[in-house]
Amino acid sequence: MLGNETSGGGPDRRALILVENLSVPFDRRVWQECTTLRDAGWTVHVICPQGSKRDTEPEAEIDGVRIHRYPLRAATGGPAGYLKEYGSALWHTARLARKVGPVDVVHACNPPDLLFLPALWLKRRGARFVFDQHDLVPELYLSRFGRGKDLLYRAVCALERRTYRAADIVLATNESYRDVAVRRGGRRPEDVFVVRSAPAIERFQPVPAEPRLKRGKPHLLCYLGVMGPQDGVDYALRALANLRDELGRTDWHAVFVGSGDAFDAMVELSRQLGLGEQVEFTGRIPDADLVRYLSTADVCLSPDPRNPLNDVSTMNKVLEYMAMGRPIVSFDLKEARVSAGEAAVYAPANDEAEFAELIALLLDDPDKRARMGKIGQERVSGPLSWRHSQASLLAAYAAACRDHAPVPAGDQARTGKRQRS
Repeated sequence: MLGNETSGGGPDRRALILVENLSVPFDRRVWQECTTLRDAGWTVHVICPQGSKRDTEPEAEIDGVRIHRYPLRAATGGPAGYLKEYGSALWHTARLARKVGPVDVVHACNPPDLLFLPALWLKRRGARFVFDQHDLVPELYLSRFGRGKDLLYRAVCALERRTYRAADIVLATNESYRDVAVRRGGRRPEDVFVVRSAPAIERFQPVPAEPRLKRGKPHLLCYLGVMGPQDGVDYALRALANLRDELGRTDWHAVFVGSGDAFDAMVELSRQLGLGEQVEFTGRIPDADLVRYLSTADVCLSPDPRNPLNDVSTMNKVLEYMAMGRPIVSFDLKEARVSAGEAAVYAPANDEAEFAELIALLLDDPDKRARMGKIGQERVSGPLSWRHSQASLLAAYAAACRDHAPVPAGDQARTGKRQRS
């Protein structure tokens, strides 16, 4: 068990984690944080949306973590749809937070940068606020919509500033995000802790390859992850068309695992490019099937184009490919190089033709693929492993709770009064 003296945890400490973007435990980063805090002696509650196919129960206690879920329909129809989604999420979050009662730490995970509102309500009742910045929302907006001066962009910038200002401690997923919190958010460096996302090694254990997944071809290419407008699946599909048409390579089958709001458009684009026979879209699949595909893959694809968000973001799929010992083709992004190092080869930013060339290079060099895969596994089990992030997370909680006695369970805590230790 992790020591309570490190985290500020103990039998009287209660944490409430707020999530709007994904259900829990499907959100792997949040689930790792939950179990780390639990093992350090915290009582952990989570408020999050219900999933559509998993995490569907309104209430659940899983491995000692108490999860409170609410129904939420994803936004459709532009800004009005997002207002409806976020308004519903905030109402349910406030309702369930009242049900949970007093907590010592409220830990809000973006996007969106609106969860500071229920966090402020809990701060007035004695909680400390930890902001877990999963995404840079202004950069996400620019990457999706490309408009830097309109009212909505100014609004998301203002909400980010309010969130930084309200937080006692900020968690950043990498050094680039930490720099933004200090430089743009005005946070003191000692109040920003890097808690990198890391794959759950027990989830990514290679199994024997299954040649039938290659659909009669010598090689299998694999993409894993979300399929949104900024995730580059369209770049990958055009690179595959280039691999076939310009390089004359038809010795591969490609599988795209995952879903998202661009899924249907990507399936249609593959048809338009004439890739229907060589490209397979699975949607979301069980972990066991995911491991089968990754264990069989010869090359994995990370086609996120360079844009204001992707260049400074850590891609979970890159780390998951590395955990499975797969070589990676990526565009040349700052944080992609930090994560993958020599476990990937890098095409110039957004250059689909060079991306295709690098796929062909790796398909022709099994020894290089094996070396890259080994490098990736060593990095994920070493400097990029979750145990390093565990220590940073617990240090962040200790800093948040320094000089603060546990919130009492009675009515006094609800008034916002608390005693100094």
